[in-house]
This record gives sequence, structure tokens and C-alpha cells, in this order.
Amino acid sequence: MSLLDPRIGALLDRIEALLDRGERLLPAPPETSWNAIAWRWREGRLQPIRHIDGIHPRDLLHIERQKKALIANTVNFLSDLPANHALLWGSRGAGKSSLIKALLQAFAEDGLRLIEVDKHDLVQMPDIIRPLHERPERFLLFCDDLSFEESDAGYKSLKAAIDGSIEKTPPNVLIYATSNRRHLLPEQQRDNLEARMVDGEIHHGDAVEEKISLSERFGLWLSFHPFNQDQYLDIVRYWASQLEVSLDDDRWREEALRYALHRGSRSGRVARQFVGHWACS
Repeated sequence: MSLLDPRIGALLDRIEALLDRGERLLPAPPETSWNAIAWRWREGRLQPIRHIDGIHPRDLLHIERQKKALIANTVNFLSDLPANHALLWGSRGAGKSSLIKALLQAFAEDGLRLIEVDKHDLVQMPDIIRPLHERPERFLLFCDDLSFEESDAGYKSLKAAIDGSIEKTPPNVLIYATSNRRHLLPEQQRDNLEARMVDGEIHHGDAVEEKISLSERFGLWLSFHPFNQDQYLDIVRYWASQLEVSLDDDRWREEALRYALHRGSRSGRVARQFVGHWACS
């Protein structure tokens, strides 16, 4: 029987009609509730977050340079002035994610809103952004702990959303991302072998160019580095005060340093965790 047999064509038309009818019977996706200040993208829609992390920029110590730069960029964004997508990169637990979340506490009353997008959902970036075009609020798309493998489709989707797609990102949307590494794709030693010298200038090979092309689309880079011992202990004292945990026992300093040594990090996160540990000891 030929594939052009009219009976096959009629059968295909009937199957298509049944599929269309089935789609019409499916319940419509729920409307987005805009009565919130933060959402996360889940299952193809924006789901409001009702219990918000209450951290404020003043709670984040010893990252004054980074705070000043990101707050200034965010104020420009809220004032409809030029502002850049931002990449916060560096040591774990140094306050990258907390700083972005703290902006919501500082500027929610000025119309700032936050949408959390997981890495595997970045391929849906056009669908995430589409309903935001006509909204009066200003939205930060928060992509936490970004890193990609060579085959990740979300890498190219994020590149296009920031700069490179024919569809322009609306002026009320900025992307703030965090990562433990400045270049978001893994770098191999062999990639540098493709570098070449042209008229006295080093030109990277295609592999390196591809790996730095995403991070270069962020107009604001902020680096975060490990705290020294005094800074770490200062953060311990701050959170002990905030959480009303007594440090009267002279052992706390030695215990705090030992706790950080076991964790392999003198970070703000570890400092706060130590205060909880000390309160229970």
C-alpha cells in the first residue's frame, strides 16, 4: 500500500482531530498570582513563594565592595536607568546568594520582585520572561549556583536571554546569577593549545571563546573570596548577637576555629552554622 493512499491520510487527519480534542479537554493552567514578591518556576508556571528568607544586606559583613556595587546597579534598575545583568562568582558560603536574596528585603516596597529559576529550567527562559513584559514591577531572575557541562542546553538559552536573541529582554527584567567559577563551562588545559598570536596579541581558540562567551554577557562581575580568621570570628559574634546566643564562655573562639577547620571553610555560612552548633552544645 502506498504511503499516499487516501485512507492513510484520512486516518492521520482523524488522529490529529482526536489529539486536538483531548488538548481542549485538559484543564487550563492556573493563572499566575501576582500577589507575591517572589516566585519560583516549577512545572511550566510561576509558583509564588510565601515564606521568604528574611536576610537583609546589613546582615552580610565584610563584602562591602560587592554590596555597594550590586545595590547601586539594582537602584539604577528600579529607577529605569541603565543597569547590567550580574554574575556573582567565587568562594562557597561567602554571601553570593544571600546578597541577591537580601535585595528583596531592601527593595520590595520599591517594586522589586524575584523569580528563582533552576538551571534545568533555563531552556524555558522565553516562557518565563513572556508574562513579565506588561507587568509594572521590576523582576530579578535569580539563577543560583550555575555551572554547565558542554552538552547543557540551558547554557545557550541563558546566553540568548541575556544578549543574542532576536526577542529583546524587557527593560523590567534583569538576570542575577551566582557561580563558584567565573567561566560557567569547565575549562580544559587542551583548550589553551588553540590560542594563537596575531600582530602581537593573543587570540583564544574557538573552545575558549565559547566558554567565556556567556560570562562576558554579564555586564557586572563581582568576585567573592574566603574570609580571613578575624573576619570569620567577627561574623560569628554578629550572628550570636542576632540569635541571642551567649559567647561568655572563653572556649567559643577556639571551638569556632576548630569548627571552620573541620568544614574546610571560614565562610559566613559556616559562621552562622557554628552559632547554631554552639547554642546546642
